[in-house]
Amino acid sequence: MSSPDTEQLTTTPPPTERNEPAAPQGGRFWRGLTGSLAAGMAVLTVCVVSIAAVCLFIGAPGPGLLMLIGHPAAAVLALLAQRTVDRRTGRVAGFAGLGVVVSVTAALSLFWWS
Repeated sequence: MSSPDTEQLTTTPPPTERNEPAAPQGGRFWRGLTGSLAAGMAVLTVCVVSIAAVCLFIGAPGPGLLMLIGHPAAAVLALLAQRTVDRRTGRVAGFAGLGVVVSVTAALSLFWWS
């Protein structure tokens, strides 16, 4: 018999693991690589747009209109593809990762290496 001052606590079992497929080890490297490329492209875009704003303010020549359109477009494409890489598995994630690599490589080769 329990006293009126104490109450019985019900315990629930610990939560079980979710039924999500684990990413293979090779997939972990690929996701990390493409995520780094997409994040780097986003940071580069912020830098290019910031430099353009400073150049506009002080009247200096800055990056051209093509760079100001191309960098954000490549960053958006890379980040959207990376979202797919993070949420899907298999061939879809692989091809989306390839899209990240292509968009970042295209932006770097068109605007920086040529």
